[in-house]
Amino acid sequence: MELSEFIKASLAEDLGDGDHTSQSTIPSSQVGKAHLLVKDEGIIAGLSVAKEIFKIVDPELIITFFAQDGEVIKKGQLLFDIEGKVQSILIAERLVLNCMQRMSGIATTAKKYVDSVSGTNAKILDTRKTTPLLRFLEKEAVRTGGAHNHRFGLYDMILIKDNHVDSAGGIQPALEKAKLYLERKNISIPIEIETRNLDEVKEAVKTGIPNRIMFDNFEPDLIQQALLIVDRKMETEASGGINLSNVRSYALTGVDYISIGALTHSVKSLDLSLKIVK
Repeated sequence: MELSEFIKASLAEDLGDGDHTSQSTIPSSQVGKAHLLVKDEGIIAGLSVAKEIFKIVDPELIITFFAQDGEVIKKGQLLFDIEGKVQSILIAERLVLNCMQRMSGIATTAKKYVDSVSGTNAKILDTRKTTPLLRFLEKEAVRTGGAHNHRFGLYDMILIKDNHVDSAGGIQPALEKAKLYLERKNISIPIEIETRNLDEVKEAVKTGIPNRIMFDNFEPDLIQQALLIVDRKMETEASGGINLSNVRSYALTGVDYISIGALTHSVKSLDLSLKIVK
């Protein structure tokens, strides 16, 4: 979804037939100023989204930024001032906060994982465990925090998971069918396959087909054994049961990627507040 389409749909959801609270209490001509106040600590994300929201609500609003996406922010810090019609500022307020708080929470979590694997070659990836229709913003926030995006959807990578393997008749048949499908359709996208044990790893490597092999719910010592089997013939990814307390032990195995669903599905939003300046 394009950002402008998302903003317009979100505003329509919130506004309905009008902001009756603001219209009943504040003259339409009244102008004022508000600032965005940080009430938490972390990584800020979504400032560019806020700018576009204000622009769509009222092009005459003037915004002055004091920070950039990706910066470390602290409690009490001001991120921007917004000046113009007070009714316009209040119409935009909740959508700006909802987006920025969610995105900043994701960016902050992503940065924690990235910092935890510093000094290794492992890259932190997100997953498709995202909020419907907010995936593009959540994945942007992951990048803002210094991590990387896995596939965006079902269309930009073939990722053969356990259900596909079992339905297709095994590792080799699933991979062969995927390769043939891409050839017939003349589609050029990577193939990744999820493996559940060392035998499946051996079978996947033997086909020579996948671009990447995922080790699903492997402990670090088992990943090291799996990496010897792969022998750098394909990219490798660890997934499942990985958190901030153990992610470094996975990174130290030498695996290429570590995918973390928690980057987007269970983060705590950063506390931000938009306040009118009296």
